[in-house]
Order: sequence, then structure tokens, then C-alpha cells
Amino acid sequence: MDQARALSELGIELVSTGGTKRAIADAGITVSDVADLTGFPEMMDGRVKTLHPMVHGGLLGERDLASHVDAMNAHGIAPIDLLIVNLYPFEQAVASGADYETCVENIDIGGPAMIRAGAKNHAHVAVCVDADDVDAVIAELRANAGQTSGTLRQRLAHKSFARTAHYDAAISNYFATVRGDIAPDYRAQGGALKQTLRYGENPHQTAAFYADGSTRPGVSTATQLQGKALSYNNINDTDAAYELVAEFGDARESAKPAVAIIKHANPCGVATADDFITAYNNALACDPVSAFGGIVALNGVLDEATAKAIVKVFTEVVIAPAATDEAIAVFRKKKNLRLLIAGDLPNPRDASLTSRNVAGGILVQDRDNGFVADADFKVVTKRAPTDAEMLDLKMAWKVAKHVKSNAIVYVKDGAAAGIGAGQMSRIDAARIAARKAEDAAQTAGWDEPKTVGSAVSSDAFFPFADGMLAAAKAGATAVIQPGGSIRDAEVIAAADEAGLAMVFTGMRHFRH
Repeated sequence: MDQARALSELGIELVSTGGTKRAIADAGITVSDVADLTGFPEMMDGRVKTLHPMVHGGLLGERDLASHVDAMNAHGIAPIDLLIVNLYPFEQAVASGADYETCVENIDIGGPAMIRAGAKNHAHVAVCVDADDVDAVIAELRANAGQTSGTLRQRLAHKSFARTAHYDAAISNYFATVRGDIAPDYRAQGGALKQTLRYGENPHQTAAFYADGSTRPGVSTATQLQGKALSYNNINDTDAAYELVAEFGDARESAKPAVAIIKHANPCGVATADDFITAYNNALACDPVSAFGGIVALNGVLDEATAKAIVKVFTEVVIAPAATDEAIAVFRKKKNLRLLIAGDLPNPRDASLTSRNVAGGILVQDRDNGFVADADFKVVTKRAPTDAEMLDLKMAWKVAKHVKSNAIVYVKDGAAAGIGAGQMSRIDAARIAARKAEDAAQTAGWDEPKTVGSAVSSDAFFPFADGMLAAAKAGATAVIQPGGSIRDAEVIAAADEAGLAMVFTGMRHFRH
């Protein structure tokens, strides 16, 4: 009410509708009803109230154009110089899980129409779609004898059209989701500025972070408890880390604690264990060199012991659903380390869309929520995996889904032993992952790398046996891959000859 009172004290005549009008009047501020302006009452349960020439003529009429002024005078249309609109909360209705009828009823018609009308005529009209902008208008009115500047009105017009575009994008995408239409004739995208970034992937690139209104838990919905502002790369890598660790379920429920360490959007360490400190140490052991300056994600409550272990290594961001007060206190001593509390974990099985820009267009696809049930794993070799090998195969398969292609992941005893990412050939990915495991063993002083006796996953089929045999040479004893190559028979025969157990999933997980 402070803004309404300030405007009234500046001599501005207030006209409002519905509950807002009642609230202003109850505060003792003079306000007229829009029905008094139009000469028509609200009708159809409030659906029709501002769609009237007395409103739109006042917004669209150009004060310095004689024909417009004559028309306004002839029809008794008063000019409207300031428009403040709060749109019906359509996005909030969808986010709350409201039923279809409720969501549709929360589609605002008159609001966007007025916003667009006033913004088009910004040479004369100031339009506010955010409460903060009202304060800016009041400040100018006070400073400029009741006038607003063209610069402010243009900025507000820009924001107004962006707001209605974002609103319409939310509505059209809702209908596409309801209809199950992944390829509508027109695809709209919108976002609300969450953060202006210092730069993009590199210092010469400008960047900003927008929230698209999704309620999917993660970096965009998390609360940052401490640390420097997130960078472009921090946001990208933190998203990758949290999506990966969510594959292992919520440790606050029945899932085992899991930790993922990400560097440049690829995992360099992943592990599950009976507690987070063990899971973190095992994940770190996979590639301690790459973990320097990385992102750490947990699938449960960050505890004090794990926090103390994390701060021993330079870490950019830690994200978890929750953290104990003791853990938070540990991090306070590292003022630049960002700690994000997300509340919940994203559901890897949820259906949603992802997109990326290409020259002249946008690529849109379903999120990779593919899942292979135990009953659908197909053993194709003479030897079946042991129970222990099968557990590691399943974990390797989950991790490979989040590694840039071509991807090879070795896992032993619930921890990644070597990860090869983003290679042009699969055999190179297998060799790089094995080499990293050798380096880790040398750093830790182990007798042999953890790839010995490991299970290995490939995100797509082995087109030749060479990549699989490179993994066997590194010590892998079991393999999981999609299958589907024209040379599957050759690969299976080579696996049998090497004494490997191999499982086909029938599903690939390319990640580019």
C-alpha cells in the first residue's frame, strides 16, 4: 500500500479492479473502480473488465497526434499515463500441480492486452510489471515534477514485452505438455533473469542466468548459503553434478550415500558407500588431480566429517539437498566456497524437455530419462556376471549416462575406477580411463589400479572388439553396453575368448 499511497500523494488518480481496489480503499486511499471508468460492470466472473475502449483508448492514444486527441475528446476517453499490472499467477498454478481447469482459469487476458497496449505507447505511458519498477517511477515523478523520462519508459516497455512473452511461453509450453506434443508448430522459450554473470565460458563472453519457471530441483532452485557468486561454468557443472548424483536416489530415504565430483561437466569421481565421508574419499581417489577446482554433489545431508574432508581440496561448489549446522560452520571458514542447498533431488525418471541453440535454430528433445529394469538386462556371453560384478555394472551404466560421448567408465566396489570422456573413438576413451586409473594408483600408492577386477560400461555399442579388449587389458572382468552393432557377434565372441561377462541393455546414452 505504500506505493499506492505515494502515487496518490503525488496527485495521481488511481483506478483499479477487484481485490486490489478493495485493499487500496481499505487503506484509506482514494481509488476508483474500473467499472466507473468504462461504465460497464465486471462480468463473466471477472473475465471481462478491462477489455474496453475507455481503457485501451487511454493507453494507446498518442497525446501529440491531433486525430487521437480529437477521438479521445469526442468519446470522453481520459489518457492513462501509468499502468501497473500483476498478471494472474498462471506459472504458479502450474508449478503447484493444479488441475487443468484451474490452470486455464489462471490465464490472464486483459492484463497482457493492457501491458502490450501501454508498452507500445511508451512515448507517453509508463508500464510496470514488477513492484520494484513502481518505486523507480515514483522516484522520477518526485524528481521531475510529476513526469517520467523517456529512457525509463522505454526500459519498462522492453521489460513489459519480455514479461508477456515469458508468460505466453509458459502457457503454450503447458499446452504442449498436456497434449504430449514435443514438436508443436511454434516453440516458445522464456526466462526470468536470476543472475547477471561476470562473463561466460571465457572472459571475453558476456552471459546471464535465467530461470525458466521449472520446479525441477537443482542449481536454479537452490539456496546459496555462502560463497562468491556462481559463474557460467559453475552453474553448468553444478547442474551436471546434481543430475548425476540423483541417479542413485535420496540417501535421506533408503538409498545409499553417493557423491559425484564434476570437472568441466564430466564426472572425475563417483562413489557410493555406507556414509558420505567414505563415498567422498572413494570418489576423490578416482582422479584427485582433476578434482582440484571441481564441483561436489551429494544425494543426502552433508555432514561435518565430509565437509572437513571436502575443504582439504580446492573446491568451487558443493550442492546437496541439505546440510547440518556443523557442516555449514566448517564451510564458513572458506568464504569463497559456494554451498548450495537444493532441498530435493531431481527425479531422473521425470519427463521434461532440454534444448540447445544451433545457428538459426533450437534443438529440443526429451530429457534422457531412459531406464533399464533388471529384467531387461541381457547376458550375451557364456559367463554371467557375478552378483558383485552386476552391482558395479549397474553403477557404471548410470555414470556413463552422464559422461560426454564417447564414454567409458570403470567401476569397482561401488566407486568409479577410471573415466574416459568425450573422445572421438571408443578405444581411446577406454585407454584414457585406464591411464587415469594407473595415475590414481601411483598417487595413492596402491599395488595396482582399481580397473583390475572392475566392471566397465560403454555409453554406446562397441563397433569393434578393440575398445572392449582394451578395457579387458586394463583388468575389467565384466562389460555392459547397449549392443546393436552389426559386429555384435564378433564382439561377443571376443568377450567369451577373454573370459569376460557381458550384458546388453538395448539402450544407449549418448551425451554431446
